Amino acid sequence: MNTREKSDRLHKRAAKVIPGGVNSPVRAWKAVNAAPVFIADAAGAYVIDQDGNRYVDYVGAYGPAILGHANPKVVAAVHEQARHGFGYGASIEIEIELAETIARAVPAAEKVRLVSSGTEAGMTALRIARAATGRAKVIKFDGCYHGHSDSMLVRAGSGGMTLGQPDSAGVPEPIASLTMVARYNTLDDVERCFRTAPNEIAAVIVESVPANMGVVEPAPGFLKGLSDLVHRHGALLICDEVITGFRLRFGAACETYKAEPDLLMFGKVIGGGMPIGAIAGRADLMDLLAPEGPVYQAGTLSGNPLSVRAGLETLRILAAPGAYETLEAASARLGDGLRDALRKTGIRGCVNRVGSLLTMFIGEDAVVDADSARRADAKKFATFFHRMIESGIYLAPSQFEAMFVSLAHGGEEIERTITAADQALASGLEP
Repeated sequence: MNTREKSDRLHKRAAKVIPGGVNSPVRAWKAVNAAPVFIADAAGAYVIDQDGNRYVDYVGAYGPAILGHANPKVVAAVHEQARHGFGYGASIEIEIELAETIARAVPAAEKVRLVSSGTEAGMTALRIARAATGRAKVIKFDGCYHGHSDSMLVRAGSGGMTLGQPDSAGVPEPIASLTMVARYNTLDDVERCFRTAPNEIAAVIVESVPANMGVVEPAPGFLKGLSDLVHRHGALLICDEVITGFRLRFGAACETYKAEPDLLMFGKVIGGGMPIGAIAGRADLMDLLAPEGPVYQAGTLSGNPLSVRAGLETLRILAAPGAYETLEAASARLGDGLRDALRKTGIRGCVNRVGSLLTMFIGEDAVVDADSARRADAKKFATFFHRMIESGIYLAPSQFEAMFVSLAHGGEEIERTITAADQALASGLEP
């Protein structure tokens, strides 16, 4: 790999005016003890940094780039929409079309409200749940991330786990005390929370397939059992589909696992790479939102025409026959190749994969929750990360993130990645 001199200069320049030199902590390379690369261009399965280094990309903008970067049909759709203006602060026809598309694909999404981010979707879903139930407390799962609103920065995943900050400064204790934490894949923990605070819990919020402590698949019957348990106690189930919605199937991943959500959160894929989020769910709950009901939510850029148009075009492409089968085949080959690389080199680890989401955990034989994820060897992962970067493979700079496979990842990219992993692991991972 060539020099990263320009990226290093840009990072030093950024650090003078941007906290930490990044506008989102997951973009920092602190966990791998390096300065981040700055991206200059992207197309298909590749990104190119400011120094001209070209990488096979498995960050995928942390999820939205399911078609690959700069898909020509999406670019053309956004270009056409931009000719008519970027936003009006008024309703537009295509936002109805996007809401209808989501509602048709997800039976539980009887009504849909578009917002600008997954964080906004999460805070709004919780507000609806509290209004509907008259209760204040919520249950979340250790290692699951639902945005950076105050009540959700308790034992959060991804960035929090990477930076060693399970809770955020600046969150008042009375707000944090309204959030109870259970262990993912453990219904007994959820039952314990309900016994501890009877008739006080408004909702349980869960990533349908967690991808913020690394990828962790729900155990057989977990999400169905969670639905039954939550509803038996008179609370609501919120399924966070910000990452998984329209990535693992054309619709919501929770339906694969027989969950029965009252509210859902969407983002990432439904915006085709542009900023977006959505809350969806039962009509009676959604009608609590202003102007229909007493729950206030507003946003200047909600239903932004460029985001909506990019999302609609992306979903049209994903709806074509064979799209998800193609994603599954490429992802399965990658997952199998990474497992073989671990086996051949004798390095302890495991590969968790659900559809086009996967994580290779180093140092653990099985990862089923946040505790087992934390036992993975982050230092050895950092060594692996740098060797992959040197081989032209761009991974997220954290053991606790997912690899995102796109429709642009063909056989050449997958085999190149497997070969790089073989080579990266072959000489061991001691720093």
